[in-house]
Amino acid sequence: MLCALGAAVCFGTASVLQAVAARTAEPGTGSGVDTALFLRAVRQWRYLAGLGLDAVGFVLQIIALRHIPIYAVGAALASSLAVTAVVSARLLRVRLSGLEWGAVGVVCAGLLMLGLASGEEGSETGSFALKLGLLAVAGLVLLVGAAAGRLPDRSRALVLGLAAGTGFGVVEVSVRLVDSLSRQELRNPALYALLLGGAAGFLLLTSALQRGSVTAATAGLVLGETIGPAVVGVAWLGDSTREGFTWLAVLGFAVAVAGALGLSRFGEPEA
Repeated sequence: MLCALGAAVCFGTASVLQAVAARTAEPGTGSGVDTALFLRAVRQWRYLAGLGLDAVGFVLQIIALRHIPIYAVGAALASSLAVTAVVSARLLRVRLSGLEWGAVGVVCAGLLMLGLASGEEGSETGSFALKLGLLAVAGLVLLVGAAAGRLPDRSRALVLGLAAGTGFGVVEVSVRLVDSLSRQELRNPALYALLLGGAAGFLLLTSALQRGSVTAATAGLVLGETIGPAVVGVAWLGDSTREGFTWLAVLGFAVAVAGALGLSRFGEPEA
């Protein structure tokens, strides 16, 4: 859980740095899948620093996913929105209201409940159909991203954030379905789902952060990378809670995600 929270700090801080870089870069094609924008943004030190934090966060995320259930990792990553809001208050000089600070406290309370209730990760390896399904979802993320580029700024940021979160959610599940980087794993669709989902997530999140609210984009991100992977972990991979604490895990998950989304509702830090 400490690794998952460390990943959330890295991802939340990276979002703000990447938002600043994306806003100062010239738009590319205007599509949600905007490789030209990504190539312009990646030339800036803030974006590179954000990528460095993302890399550290990804390593911490992998460690967490190998030891605790996906739903616990997902809820911890949802706290990245709280980190984004706090870092935005510092770097972007945006004042958080009492409601927003209260939402940060709600996220922390939910994570505490979830930490107390979490059991061990499941031992299921996942079916071949599940792995193919992940690859299909990663491809769908790119299609949704391309279509979302035509939406108004606020809706665009939210939809692209949601699609990016879904891509990162594919990564979360795929990590559990890839045993090692061996020749045998080259036949595993989950490996390609991991790569495609991660790449799609980065492209779409960069486009989402260029226009609209940072928190709106990150709110979509939170929804995409928490709910779906949590359901897959429990339904197909055998994730469980401590005996008698299922109710606390459900409550903690709901409270943490609700608090994170509350920050999107009340806070609108702009880069």
